[in-house]
Amino acid sequence: MRVPYNRVTVRSAVGSARSALTVLTASVGTAGLAAAAARPGLLAMVDQHAAAVRDSLGGDRRALTVAALAGYAQGVRAAALEHGWEPPADLTDWSEPDWLLTRLLAVCALARSLDPRYLA
Repeated sequence: MRVPYNRVTVRSAVGSARSALTVLTASVGTAGLAAAAARPGLLAMVDQHAAAVRDSLGGDRRALTVAALAGYAQGVRAAALEHGWEPPADLTDWSEPDWLLTRLLAVCALARSLDPRYLA
């Protein structure tokens, strides 16, 4: 049985997006979402960033997807790296996260809401 090329491409894109979100969740989401659960101020910031991400991806007009979230996160991170941002060596202190880490944490929260595999 032949599989149409576009179906293979879609499967590959979805797999790549899931992989990217899995890596993001492991590096930022797990510790960050646990910290947010314990710190109401951080949780509020994450919620505000999640609303902004949802708005920028047209979440009020169409459903969010894993691919859209992964692409957004990769784009934000790439732009930050181009402007000299360096990821912190230690992500255990979430008392004062920078804008980018909070934004990426919001992406993790949104991914978790879409797919239980991204539970932190």
